[in-house]
Amino acid sequence: MTILVTGGAGFIGSNFVLDWLAGCDEPVVNLDALTYAGNLRNLASLAGDSRHRFVHGDICDAALLDALLAEHQPRAIVHFAAESHVDRSILGPQAFIQTNVVGSFTLLEAARRHWGGLDAAAREAWRLLHVSTDEVYGSLEPQAPAFTETHRYEPNSPYSASKAASDHLVRAYHHTYGLPVLTTNCSNNYGPYHFPEKLIPLIIHHALAGQPLPVYGDGQQVRDWLYVGDHCAAIRRVLQTGRLGETYNIGGCNEKTNLDVVRTVCAMLDELSPRGDGQSYATQIAFVRDRPGHDRRYAIDAGKIERELGWRPAETFETGLRKPILWYLQHQDWVREVTSGEYREWVHRQYQP
Repeated sequence: MTILVTGGAGFIGSNFVLDWLAGCDEPVVNLDALTYAGNLRNLASLAGDSRHRFVHGDICDAALLDALLAEHQPRAIVHFAAESHVDRSILGPQAFIQTNVVGSFTLLEAARRHWGGLDAAAREAWRLLHVSTDEVYGSLEPQAPAFTETHRYEPNSPYSASKAASDHLVRAYHHTYGLPVLTTNCSNNYGPYHFPEKLIPLIIHHALAGQPLPVYGDGQQVRDWLYVGDHCAAIRRVLQTGRLGETYNIGGCNEKTNLDVVRTVCAMLDELSPRGDGQSYATQIAFVRDRPGHDRRYAIDAGKIERELGWRPAETFETGLRKPILWYLQHQDWVREVTSGEYREWVHRQYQP
């Protein structure tokens, strides 16, 4: 028994691979293109572990996918591989269409070919789980009910539009071909190995470096925050017992404004790694121009996965947030490696006052 994980060297993917192999001995074939956000150092603890095979490759490579499926005969595919940063999608949407749409299509076609050739018992047990985002649903008004799985798709960025397209393809392959698929739509993740372009790791990194802490607009954009370990547990549950063809929203039950998140990070850093001058890291907060089309609020109703599969998050925002902060403090070598010259140039360009 084996599973194939795409994008397993990225933030959520690598956390899932580590979590999976910490909990069972079922091998993982890990396919990742190692773009800027993929990092084999995330998986350093698996060096020499025969249960983990890493393959450097692109999900747009149909021949490679066919070969991997034929060689390893995985019982399931867990599909994380995606371009995922809204800001980068605004600056350069083509990569998002290529990976998120064309790549997902290529994977679905390879999966369909492979699944179609299995015997009846293997076909019955086989699964493809597609990991997506709450951003496909668009933006909510302040008092509007949270997103449910039946909420209309209204993507507002090139990133969310590309993920919406991949969601629709997954649904269509189930409806048309009977491919046994599952889709999860998660809220904002945070945790160890998080590339420091997203809000929480960006703030941790900039705070410790004595740099301004950029907050878009007025900082009142609301997001639901999900600890990555809780997300991994939910994916395992959906893969094991989710109903075929269904979508499950995965949320952390933690709606926070961006400004509240930044202030909470600062307060924890004040406790765990105080500034030498005795002042709070919050004095480094700097408001910058808002990004184009910035969605005002996301909120996840995770009632379906709790009712049907018995999952709910184990971490509160405060208990979960302490973990990546401590991880960043203890892994400054990892941070130095990923914050290269290209990264510094991108931050400078993106967060002008």
